[in-house]
Amino acid sequence: MARKQQHVAIFTTASLPWMTGTAVNPLFRAAYLAKAGDWEVTLVVPWLSKGDQELVYPNKMKFSLPAEQESYVRLWLEERTGPLPKFDIKFYPGKFSTEKRSILPVGDISQTISDDKADIAVLEEPEHLTWYHHGRRWKSKFQKVIGVVHTNYLEYVKREKNGYISAFILKHINSWVTDIYCHKVIRLSAATQDVPRSVICNVHGVNPKFIEIGKLKHQQLCQREQTLFKGAYYIGKMVWSKGYTELLHLLHKHQMELSGLKMELYGSGEDADEVKASAERLSLDIRVYPGHDHGDSIFHDYKVFINPSTTDVVCTTTAEALAMGKIVICANHPSNEFFKRFPNCHMYSTEKEFVRLTMKALGEEPIPLSDDLRHELSWEAATERFVRVADIAPTMPVGQQPPASPHFMRISPDELQKNMEEASAFFHNTISGIETARCVFGAIPNTLQPDEQQCKELGWNLQG
Repeated sequence: MARKQQHVAIFTTASLPWMTGTAVNPLFRAAYLAKAGDWEVTLVVPWLSKGDQELVYPNKMKFSLPAEQESYVRLWLEERTGPLPKFDIKFYPGKFSTEKRSILPVGDISQTISDDKADIAVLEEPEHLTWYHHGRRWKSKFQKVIGVVHTNYLEYVKREKNGYISAFILKHINSWVTDIYCHKVIRLSAATQDVPRSVICNVHGVNPKFIEIGKLKHQQLCQREQTLFKGAYYIGKMVWSKGYTELLHLLHKHQMELSGLKMELYGSGEDADEVKASAERLSLDIRVYPGHDHGDSIFHDYKVFINPSTTDVVCTTTAEALAMGKIVICANHPSNEFFKRFPNCHMYSTEKEFVRLTMKALGEEPIPLSDDLRHELSWEAATERFVRVADIAPTMPVGQQPPASPHFMRISPDELQKNMEEASAFFHNTISGIETARCVFGAIPNTLQPDEQQCKELGWNLQG
């Protein structure tokens, strides 16, 4: 019997041109699942009205209609991957929260997928997508709901005022919403919060261009056409929580032992002026530059990438640096567990080790990356891992299973758990439908339904 091709809908919390992980990685996931050819794929991303676009998108970039933004996204992807099989892109209404520095869904975004295509839903950042969800229950609409946890929210919250209290509350809310809305959750690393029915697996790859840069650089080094003549660098959004606190602390405390170190920091962000001022107070040769695309030619000749960040779940720039053939110095931390298999990745557990490994790396050459390890960094390998742990591989249809034997006046443990879960989901849906309660827990006011302007831009009617 021929099997019916299932539909995979990937919902995420951001879209290009915002260069954030939840915009880029789900886009590659959609593209490479489509390339595998076993599923119909739709990527579902937030649509922002122009006022929010100005707050989020770089270089004052704006789109009047979703079709314009879709064209931009497809062109960006094709420039990095070459032609790939087509997949659908749909938009749901979103609003930007300046307090959370993130986009929150408006209304019931599960409605963007019709019931006849509601086979598999992938919720990229499931807690984020379901905190304020009010509408049809995800598990009721879709046959299987897979969450992919991208962000270490608890670590960020702990750094705020009264952070440990907020983190305690958030931890329980995250567990609650992922439990009632997801059949299974994939955590990219053990740096994320443990939630019910979760497994740990890095299901992300690197942009193919970084692998090509690494191959070319290796060829040039073998033919002695070029050397890695630049020293050390770090690239990341220039906010203190993205590793700059740890990095400048280490550089300040060990200036004497690190004498001779030349390092460049690249990034843009709200703390850029403070980071630059702190770097200028050091006796070391530390220079600060605005953010650049990590694939830019200015990074090709650096030898050492230093990344002390511990707030990432799996650091994309670390994977990119390894793909380009660089030596990486990073913390011995759960977020870096995936990289331990790479011979060019050196991890430190103490400040003394950081100094020793950094100075040693500056005096040695990177080890060429094997084909197997290069494949491990690719999106092809990441897609294979995702299909395996999400358990969505296509199967041939089988005959109907015989009905279970009835038990008079008996409720099985599974039925009891299901009933409790449904009651919990009903309670969440009730609370999330009360405007006052939503606002108390941090929702953007008046986001139970999209406004007239967003409906018009999306081509929706107000009831839909």
